Amino acid sequence: MNKKEVLEIRKTFQVENNALYTIRGCYVDGEKNICVDSKHRFSSLPEEDEHKYVEIFKKGLSGVMGKNLLNMEFPLEEEQEEGGKHEFLMRLRDSGLDDDDLVTEFYRQVIEYYAAVENYYIVLVHGRYDVPGKASSGEIMEDASGTVYDFILCCICPSELTKAGLGYNQQKNCIEDRFRDWIVDPPANAFLFPAFTDRTNDIHSLLYYSKKPEELQYAFIDNVLGCRAPMSAGTQKENFMAIMEQTLGDEVDYETFSNIHDTFTQLMDDNKDNEEPYVFTGYDVKNVLLDNGIEEDQLEDFDRIFEEQAGEEGAFLASNVVDAKKFKIETADVEIKVNPDALGRIETRRIDGKECLVITVDDRVTVNGMSVRTMKKKEVEE
Repeated sequence: MNKKEVLEIRKTFQVENNALYTIRGCYVDGEKNICVDSKHRFSSLPEEDEHKYVEIFKKGLSGVMGKNLLNMEFPLEEEQEEGGKHEFLMRLRDSGLDDDDLVTEFYRQVIEYYAAVENYYIVLVHGRYDVPGKASSGEIMEDASGTVYDFILCCICPSELTKAGLGYNQQKNCIEDRFRDWIVDPPANAFLFPAFTDRTNDIHSLLYYSKKPEELQYAFIDNVLGCRAPMSAGTQKENFMAIMEQTLGDEVDYETFSNIHDTFTQLMDDNKDNEEPYVFTGYDVKNVLLDNGIEEDQLEDFDRIFEEQAGEEGAFLASNVVDAKKFKIETADVEIKVNPDALGRIETRRIDGKECLVITVDDRVTVNGMSVRTMKKKEVEE
């Protein structure tokens, strides 16, 4: 799925004229006991509850594609396995969440494999969306539905105890210890099945959400969803930097590396309007290095190194491996953060026999929030 497809499904989550039908809920305590098991028609909920659930569902389809939102495919052998995880999700979807035994079995699987220390709330909703057709101009035709997108969305929401403290009891007209209860937070993880690819049902993949990109819940993905999880954003960054270090070694200088970073950010800016997340392939990275003065003989092992580090994906999501908004320089004792647009204001010089970074500044700088001169007034006058 791409950004437009995610946004289109999010827009169907609303209190009026929504595509949501049956909603199931399961509250699990810290001992993995089911405390609440509920079933409702979404339209029968109190309006205040509808608004709160809509917020949860929208949050489960939010964040950055490739970082918080991950397209996950089912291995062919998983789809072909009789009684496998893919088949189970298909049955769950096709039942419209009305089969109590199927839903209970799903809860059991989540409880077994989802890692959580405290209480959490599993929310399942079934929906059907009449997908409007598109004119050749790309304009949406609301009265021309070509297909029905039939889906389930699962959100797993952590629950935390409200903070202890004093409160005002209006009935007793006194200050007393405040009542503490368990609040359901926005989802930490969620998945949409099947994916909405090319604006239709894609039963070969699903969309997975993780609030924290480095906490993907691999046991849950492997044993409940049966999908192939991609590398996390952090792992991609580590592997990408390993490629640079193994390829360039300790021969690359500051100016060359800052130019390489600038070229990467320029490529990202040129492709920022793409519907699909922009990725760096081995071909892209190699050309960037060559364009910035890296010699062919330094790239003899590049293809092998890239293949080893990129894994099955064969590419890296650009926004995961290159930060287009900041450039950080570190020494043993000093850390400097630079706007990438201002990299030209930093240069290396040898001063009094020492290697130095020289930063071009204006007459005044801000230190700990206070504007100060870069030189004493008398020195400036002299």
